[in-house]
Amino acid sequence: MYKTIFNIPKMDCPSEENLIRMKLQGIPGIAGLDFDIPGRKLVVYHTGEATPIEKAIQELKLGGKQISSEETDRTGFDKSAHQKKLLWAVLSINFAFFGIEMGTGLISKSMGLVADSLDMLADSFVYGLSLFAVGGSLILKKRIAKIAGYFQITLAIIGFAEVLRRFFGTEQLPDFTTMVVVSVFALIANAICLYILQKSKSREEAHMKASMIFTSNDVIINLGVIIAGVLVHWLQSAQPDLIIGSIVFALVIRGAFRILKLGN
Repeated sequence: MYKTIFNIPKMDCPSEENLIRMKLQGIPGIAGLDFDIPGRKLVVYHTGEATPIEKAIQELKLGGKQISSEETDRTGFDKSAHQKKLLWAVLSINFAFFGIEMGTGLISKSMGLVADSLDMLADSFVYGLSLFAVGGSLILKKRIAKIAGYFQITLAIIGFAEVLRRFFGTEQLPDFTTMVVVSVFALIANAICLYILQKSKSREEAHMKASMIFTSNDVIINLGVIIAGVLVHWLQSAQPDLIIGSIVFALVIRGAFRILKLGN
């Protein structure tokens, strides 16, 4: 058995962790995976060569690179039942907030909230796919990954079109109070998801947990929508909302292409 450590600079949230888990699922000889999101590191316990593992990680375009490999006598890696329980919890939270943000975004005319709802939906897809990956069919997982990826891209393109329409039109200002309040709750929801996924992996000190939370893309997006809401009110302009919406739609498309890579 070998213990191989990879540095993955662009791995900064649990949804990317699950993308990596799914990508590595079909590679024979992998016994266990340990993720260090704050440190951007992945430890793979495996038999045989590490080259196929490194190649699979690099296909996700997260900057993965092997930094060390050594023999180990560690055993006991079967945690699939516990993993499923955690995945169901974060899937439920993300999907619930997809509905909340989509609904309030449409009502308040905020493209930032609508875009963030699609980011929540994207995470829901990843966690849902991960549930199939835990003991599920690899072929079915690949098919669903393709459907989910193309669906995300379609929604994001529709979102971009709406941003352009509003930019050149005379739309009513978004309701900044709704933007800020809903985004604060979404931020809390993302922090809870991060805590749920990490609480059973290690007994990290408080500053490490804080570091993990505030380096997450999801939380940064929530903070961006909050700032955009404040700027909408301060400047009396819809442009901050349209800008943050465009940025998040771009991130959703980037995430969709990563999901599509799981279907290859």
